[in-house]
Amino acid sequence: MNGAASEQKRTWTTGTAPGIFPILGHAISLYRRPLAFLNSLPAHGDLVEIRLGPQRAWMVCHPELAHEVLMDPHTFDKGGPLYDRLGNLMGDGLVTCRQSAHRDKRRLLQPAFRPSHAAAYTELVAEEAESVCEGWQAGRAGQAGWAVPVTEAAMTLTTRVISRVLFSGSLDDTASAQVRDCLADVVRGLFVRTVVPVDALFRLPAPANRRYRRALARLHAVIDTVIAERRRGPARDDVLGSLLAASGDDGATVLGDQEIHDHLITLLLTGAETSALSLAAAFSLLARHPEAEQRLHAELDAVLPGGRRPGPGDLPDLVRTRCVVSETLRHSSPGWLFTRVTTRETELAGRRLPAGATVLYSPYLLHHDPSSFPDPERFDPDRWLPGRPTAGQRRAMMPFSAGNRKCLGDEFAMVEVTVALATIAGRVRLRHLPGYVARTPRPAITLGPRSLVMACEARPRMPSGESRPVRRPATATPCSPEPRTAGDHVVDNA
Repeated sequence: MNGAASEQKRTWTTGTAPGIFPILGHAISLYRRPLAFLNSLPAHGDLVEIRLGPQRAWMVCHPELAHEVLMDPHTFDKGGPLYDRLGNLMGDGLVTCRQSAHRDKRRLLQPAFRPSHAAAYTELVAEEAESVCEGWQAGRAGQAGWAVPVTEAAMTLTTRVISRVLFSGSLDDTASAQVRDCLADVVRGLFVRTVVPVDALFRLPAPANRRYRRALARLHAVIDTVIAERRRGPARDDVLGSLLAASGDDGATVLGDQEIHDHLITLLLTGAETSALSLAAAFSLLARHPEAEQRLHAELDAVLPGGRRPGPGDLPDLVRTRCVVSETLRHSSPGWLFTRVTTRETELAGRRLPAGATVLYSPYLLHHDPSSFPDPERFDPDRWLPGRPTAGQRRAMMPFSAGNRKCLGDEFAMVEVTVALATIAGRVRLRHLPGYVARTPRPAITLGPRSLVMACEARPRMPSGESRPVRRPATATPCSPEPRTAGDHVVDNA
């Protein structure tokens, strides 16, 4: 008998989440205790109906259903409350555009984020991370345990890195700080507008609404200023230069200022906030798991003796470092909730969904499913050592999304966080301040430690001549999941 024919077709279960409030739906639960609410949903089915305000929506609670949605973008297109709100910020950029426009936009931007550029990005990230360490250590010789703003520094680092990739450093320190602060206000405002999609509430002259609109206006102004200055100046070899020079077959310019603006603000938001939160979360988790921290330090002392700056040739040897990043993305993925909208009537998990239905999936929910990841609350970078992850775990791990809308900069993000972590952890040790208590992060469009402050102390440096030989595993496959069928990161941004 044919083996495939003998397999029984999986029977999916569906249900409705309890606790629906009039008008608000499940918004109170999503806002006050978002992670607990998500973790409660699989008990009600593989596909669970919830309410976003008064609107019906369906949450995918099984990785195979998530892949069914993500691998069919023509039926489950970008859309729903999240992307409707993101459109106010990003316009018709790569994140928010419909599937029909996606291919041309991705083809335009893809060259800047090819893996072959990893060498140049490694040097850039290491330089900026080194600058963070120098700023922390300035005037602190002989001191131990001084307080440093980890999230703020990580956000500064990633904002400077992505601005150099996009604009060749057109943003000075003042503009970078302004962008960093505006992004923080915007992502908080976007979340509440997603879970309570009632526009009238956000037209009220409340302080939070004014703060959100002000931050949005400032971000747009910064991007417009950069574009105008570059049109007047010489050409540069960066993303903005490529967009300004883009032309059709007839040689005519194909991109107007608004489309260029949409691309830049999309890449700025997705390239700064999520990587910064991943880096901050990694340091917080390492401080709470000293054995994992010790193994990381041992690798860094062997691969980067004397706290030297990592280079492109060191990346294959930073096996445990990359595993720390992968486990951080599983345990504390900044990209935690995304929406799709059906373009036609369809069936999912045996349930008929009408055209225009909102479908959600959550990397956090999938990454914390004990059927995929035993003891999911435990931070264990060894899960991702070569040969350890099962095929099911690789498939369930999708912080970079999956399919042809998978994150454009997935490998860029992995290199960025890995190199930044290696550079900083090779030079300093970060510990939680006395009295620290781990709390559920404040909900926003992304999730992570937004105001983390830690105690910093210099690590003793091993002289270069005393470095230990590096023993790479015989099957040194990447710790992160496979490229197209699963995801690697925090942002569903392509």
